[in-house]
Amino acid sequence: VKPGDIVEEGQLIAQGDGEFSSNVHASIPGRVISIEKKLLYNGKISEVIVIDLEGEFKKTGRRYDTAPWTSLTKDYIFRKIKEYGICGTAENENSFLKLSMFYKKMGTLIVNAMEIEPYVTSEHRLLIEKYKDIIESISILKKTCELQKVCIAISSNKREAINSLKSIIHKNELDIKIIPLKNKYPQNDDRLLVKAITGKFFPANISIIDKGFLILNITTLMSIKEAIVDDKPLIDNIITVTGSGITNPGNLKIKIGTLVSDVINECGGLKPGVKKILINGPMRGYTEINLDAPITKNIFSIIALTDEESKSFEKNSVCINCGKCIKACAFGLMPNMLNRYLRNNLHEKAVKSGLSYCTECGACSYICPSRIPLFQIFKSGKETYKLLKENSKI
Repeated sequence: VKPGDIVEEGQLIAQGDGEFSSNVHASIPGRVISIEKKLLYNGKISEVIVIDLEGEFKKTGRRYDTAPWTSLTKDYIFRKIKEYGICGTAENENSFLKLSMFYKKMGTLIVNAMEIEPYVTSEHRLLIEKYKDIIESISILKKTCELQKVCIAISSNKREAINSLKSIIHKNELDIKIIPLKNKYPQNDDRLLVKAITGKFFPANISIIDKGFLILNITTLMSIKEAIVDDKPLIDNIITVTGSGITNPGNLKIKIGTLVSDVINECGGLKPGVKKILINGPMRGYTEINLDAPITKNIFSIIALTDEESKSFEKNSVCINCGKCIKACAFGLMPNMLNRYLRNNLHEKAVKSGLSYCTECGACSYICPSRIPLFQIFKSGKETYKLLKENSKI
């Protein structure tokens, strides 16, 4: 598209140009005002298409003409998922790429219904209100990917969701197993889920998909159902807007491209005394300084923290070698040593000691009594190592 063009809701406006990118569709009808550079929530600058609302919505607020998917071919379903820009919301993955890699492996689908992060309840709410749609999406994938087994991994304290799922599974005599797991962070990590369910642990250098495990979260399953059954591209997200600094917290369906500030205002605005606004959780998320950043496909929460809540994230001092970060690491790494190597620019030593196996869950940063930002150090260290390797300095 170009400035001046009229677009409809759901119209393709930008095509993914790589295997890890996805198509982008207009989330509202209107006129393209400009194509410009904009700062995103994660500090990166990206081109955005600015649309001024004009005309009528074709999807939002209307009853969908659902399509019977049982007669659809596997190739059609795969193509629809790709064309409609479906990607994993939390993990920012291209769902078409993930499914095509898994296709014909005759493996196991693990539905990740665990809590993403503290404060975040969007997927739990979606599971309670749309559990029938989630089951239908699973049925679509069972046909498309020729699945042998389907497991739903869910926090054991989510009794309402578990009972709803059990009811529909029993009623329809479906071969789906519900596996309640202890609600502990970061249990929602793909590799930890496989370990909890099968007893097998695969390190980061081994593909879980190659071992026959496909893991999708609730939001992704909902997007697949909407694409195939409702003929709807990925144009909105369910986002948790919460924290003691939000006037009216809740879970909202938000159009892709909506400004963060507009989402906050929709919830009554910020209360006095807000110290920090986080995008995507207190553990792995980003501190947001630009409230005019747009909502993207991989944003699942906005959290406003008061001074009292954010105190534990502030200080930074030297390591006292207490070992708490080692105990907190679910992958058996030694964050204290990785921190030491990276602080001294010994990136290759850090990589050999397991830096690339770090999933950036933030547990080590949270538990550190010295409040060292280990998560940020490791994330930055990986990016620096990649650049050094590309420039042949390692």
